[in-house]
Amino acid sequence: MEAENNFLINLSVLYRNVQKYFDKALAPYDIGSGQLMFMLYINEHEGVTMQDATRVIEVDKGTTTKSIQKLIEQGYVQSRTDEADRRVRRLYTTDKTAEIMSSLYDYRNECRSHLAQGLDFTAFEESLDKACVNSRMYLNPQEKSYEGMRIGGMQKMTLLDYPDKVAATIFTGGCNFKCPFCHNKDLVFLPENYEFFDPEEVMEYLKKRKGLLDGVCISGGEPLLQDDLPDFIIDIKKLGYLVKLDTNGSYPDRLKDLIDAGLIDYVAMDIKNCPERYAETIGVNPDVFHMENIQKSIDLLQHGKIDYEFRTTVIRELHTKENLVELAKWIKGTKKYYLQQYMDSGNVIQPGWSAYDYGEMNELCSAVKEVIPTAELRGVKEG
Repeated sequence: MEAENNFLINLSVLYRNVQKYFDKALAPYDIGSGQLMFMLYINEHEGVTMQDATRVIEVDKGTTTKSIQKLIEQGYVQSRTDEADRRVRRLYTTDKTAEIMSSLYDYRNECRSHLAQGLDFTAFEESLDKACVNSRMYLNPQEKSYEGMRIGGMQKMTLLDYPDKVAATIFTGGCNFKCPFCHNKDLVFLPENYEFFDPEEVMEYLKKRKGLLDGVCISGGEPLLQDDLPDFIIDIKKLGYLVKLDTNGSYPDRLKDLIDAGLIDYVAMDIKNCPERYAETIGVNPDVFHMENIQKSIDLLQHGKIDYEFRTTVIRELHTKENLVELAKWIKGTKKYYLQQYMDSGNVIQPGWSAYDYGEMNELCSAVKEVIPTAELRGVKEG
């Protein structure tokens, strides 16, 4: 008697056959299907921690430790102490891994090709992604505590922060940059007497505004510093809101995790200046600043599917026309790019900066448009 069409049976059959395929294909390398996921993740995210792998692959800590320890013993992975924090161990692939990585990707692609026969497999993968998001949110909801979320401010309604949407904006505390022109230094330095918003009260407000607001903007500071951000966003998404994330782009792996999990719908990334003046513009020692992380975030957004924009706050003392043209060449091909006029809030990190006037901003934008035709001005006052 044939089994009825049952999605639980189908899931089991699919999982087991894929597992058997990889166990057989990878046997010459003494790797099982369980190790393959970790090898691919570490290869594509050199320097991750075991905690990162556990969170992304969604297995228990014991499984992660056992799998990675075997890869270390086999010489495929090495663990190194973080130079900035000796309590942290980071994972890297080895030369031995590099020799076989192309073959591993070939096996993965071959498996996908076999499964795709007779199917619109792209549509299937998109549906599978959504099903995975739903499984996290509804089948196995985790006990959540937002005590770690540092919410430094909230704008209860805005028509400006989320393009074409009515939204609330949440400002998280803490930032890894010290842009001297930052208009809210308290969100960067977090004074001892700073009064944070209760995350639960913020969530209650959002529950009451269902149907009146379209989305929620999460800004900063730098939101990706918040360890509890994914859980916080999951509950926002459960309320039916779209989520926009503002970021400085210095945490590309965390950004990718949120995108891959379907937790954000729009990204606004600040591009501070051309590469040559980046460290100066963000107030960080160039010897410790990782420019490659900014590049990774740019590539992630430009070559991904999520809707996004890049934007630059223009400062007379930090941005010349030549700087902005070089910046535009760097991010050429971007669909949405905005030049924003600097506004002195009276609470900047370092006073004394000045803005270009309306006419000058138009001249700068015209120069940028020669590289990015869709570039626009935002928040520029006439006169």
